[in-house]
Amino acid sequence: MDTRTVATDDAGLAAALTILRGDGVVAVPTETVYGLAARALSERAVAGIYAAKGRPADNPLILHVHDVAAAWPLFSFQDPLEERRARRLAEAFWPGPLTIVAVAAAIVPASVRAGLPKVAVRLPSHPFARRLAEGLGEPFAAPSANVSGRPSPTTAADVEETLAGRIPLIVDGGPCSRGIESSVVDVSGPRPRLLRPGALSVLELRRILPDLDVRAPGLAAHVDDASPGLRHRHYAPVGGASTVSAVALPVVWDDADVGLIARESDIEGLPPREGFLAVLPDDADGYARELFAGLYRAERAAPQRLLVVEVPDDEAWIGVRDRLLRATA
Repeated sequence: MDTRTVATDDAGLAAALTILRGDGVVAVPTETVYGLAARALSERAVAGIYAAKGRPADNPLILHVHDVAAAWPLFSFQDPLEERRARRLAEAFWPGPLTIVAVAAAIVPASVRAGLPKVAVRLPSHPFARRLAEGLGEPFAAPSANVSGRPSPTTAADVEETLAGRIPLIVDGGPCSRGIESSVVDVSGPRPRLLRPGALSVLELRRILPDLDVRAPGLAAHVDDASPGLRHRHYAPVGGASTVSAVALPVVWDDADVGLIARESDIEGLPPREGFLAVLPDDADGYARELFAGLYRAERAAPQRLLVVEVPDDEAWIGVRDRLLRATA
């Protein structure tokens, strides 16, 4: 299969819509990462996502809508409290990098939910993604646009790295502004739960839901969690990666066979080195924006061993720490 790349102009939108309406799949930009889009309410289209990615069938997908009103028919809230939570979150963070989880309405196919009772929905802020959902006239499902298990792509070139020849079209919207996936909040049950930390900080979420149950990053599977990224190893570069403490960094600094991903403050005062080095910002948002791009750069450099310097252990970094935990598992 030939893979074509187009811009986010009217011609690119028309090309993407033509493929989606034929139950095909298209890689599209969002503010978080590039997504592999297909019609969410079509079993055949959803199957195309799983096939192109090589994605396990027990890993659910997120449905993307073009406005807030389009989200509510996808849910079947079990009590008024759940709906109030969802609407408060939507008012505060939509459009944006937040995914809301609740019991699914009957119109949502089991395949897009991976057979789970709940559905995950978000309203992206990226203008092309919203135009795509509006032009389609229905939600599109979109996990990250990469072969399953590899780092999520934040540029069209990163999409091409793993999906060239597997999909017909990539829409190039430039680098993603957020760089890691959305935060996922389940509004059902006695307390709302953060299922997946992401681009929205815990502080921001607690401002709206003070009783939010925050789960520390971990690799355990949770059978009732309709969130991607929880059940399998994710984000791993070819060749693998491990973490190293900032204290131990000088020990490996002069080894040219070791590739390193570090923050600016980690390498302060250290001399230039010969091996691969990706220097990321010191702040959590900036680091998140550049993390996956750094992993793809490391893949292309192909060091014998890749080490990522540990990041701070606090809630501002929980989304980044989750990604690094899974990438180095």
